[in-house]
Amino acid sequence: MVEPLMLDGPEGSYTSLLRAQHADGLVVSGPRIDDPALLELVRDGFPVVLQGSLPGVAVTSVDVDNVAGARGATEHLISLGHRRIACITNAPLVYTAARERLDGYQAALEAAGIAIDPDLIAEGDFDAASGHRAMAALLAKSAIDAAFIASDVVALGAFGALREAGFKVPDDVSIVGFDDIPLAAFFDPPLTTVRLPAFELGQAAGRALLERIAERTISHRTLLPIELIERASTARSTRAAETRGETRPAVGEMTHPRV
Repeated sequence: MVEPLMLDGPEGSYTSLLRAQHADGLVVSGPRIDDPALLELVRDGFPVVLQGSLPGVAVTSVDVDNVAGARGATEHLISLGHRRIACITNAPLVYTAARERLDGYQAALEAAGIAIDPDLIAEGDFDAASGHRAMAALLAKSAIDAAFIASDVVALGAFGALREAGFKVPDDVSIVGFDDIPLAAFFDPPLTTVRLPAFELGQAAGRALLERIAERTISHRTLLPIELIERASTARSTRAAETRGETRPAVGEMTHPRV
């Protein structure tokens, strides 16, 4: 029997499941770097497949290139003339995907010669409420004209915080998300985002686990393609207007936010 479990953190249940031979293998979606029980299972040779990755750990994984996806999303904002670009992670940085997406954001800024400002980085926690809190905190302390938000669900909450503060997307702040959940096309405005093949990721992980259980030779790491989907949540920076003599400060500096 193959028993795929969605894990929300380090737990003993999946360890006992495999060690007691109640399951033949395990798919872990969204691994954490602080999960010693998972590392012990890998070390002891149990059939484990990650939907994600653990750097430096020899375990079969199926993933997307989170660094490249986040870098491309941020580069899109830079290409539109934005320079005060915030980042809200999809999750705490103990999750490898969150760390990788932050790395991609920072790599894009560095390549463009834009200084990394810690005040423009906030941590999300998978849900819309965390995105709302993170964006509200950013607006309270920093001027921004764009944001890369490393989860569409987290971005939904950030949209709400921007509206409550009187700012419009993309007129005042351009937003790029990550995942391309079905709801992304129905945001107001529709969300520019990085599309990952969610169904194919699950399917590939399941197939890899079956191969591991059968003790067949398989690829150590499989990366599936991603794609930037451009919608209406991004627009050219207003800096071009400012160079023509207009004055329109970045979000966080406005004295009369739009309503």
